[in-house]
Amino acid sequence: MKIYLLRHGQTTYNVEKRYQGTRDIPLSEEGRAQLIQADIFPKKVYVSPLIRARSTADILFPEAEQVVIDDFREMCFGIFQGRNYIEMEHDPEYIAWVGENCEGCCPGGERKAEFCDRTCDAFVPLLEEALENGEEMLVIMAHGGNQMAIMERYGLPRYDYYHWCGPNGGGYVLEVDADTWHNEHTLQLIEEVQYVRKEDGQEGRNHA
Repeated sequence: MKIYLLRHGQTTYNVEKRYQGTRDIPLSEEGRAQLIQADIFPKKVYVSPLIRARSTADILFPEAEQVVIDDFREMCFGIFQGRNYIEMEHDPEYIAWVGENCEGCCPGGERKAEFCDRTCDAFVPLLEEALENGEEMLVIMAHGGNQMAIMERYGLPRYDYYHWCGPNGGGYVLEVDADTWHNEHTLQLIEEVQYVRKEDGQEGRNHA
């Protein structure tokens, strides 16, 4: 079975490098215009409840049923949401959080470990149900944080959390079978994709 682990399209917060977190920020006009319909046709797409993910799924998979998974919302960055690192370079709470390699609790938000657990706890039952039902693909449209959490825990080859933030409108294609999953709990990366218009203006997914 193939798993498509995808990230939403571009927002103004992405361009300005602001922490979006659980803020319900829409796609920017440019971000929406960049996206193209995907070349796969799933019956269902499991989506974050946030509008940037749902709108991206609308464009990439216009015929698919969207199934909202609340725990696929992005990590809550608390008081850091809406701000970027330049605006917070002298903020003692931000300095302390970064000094802990962003592992501590964002004031008013989540710890990375808690976020990773809720993401993976939502992902595993979907994966196991798809394997049990003999599905050919499992498609998830969510956020960079969700990609990082799942890939760090289960992805092969092994890399740390921050390696795995995919591009806007793209992400990772993984492969797994029931025996491998139940014996090893690993997912093999086979391809990186991005469903955006190419630099020459032509349509077609970009392969990383």
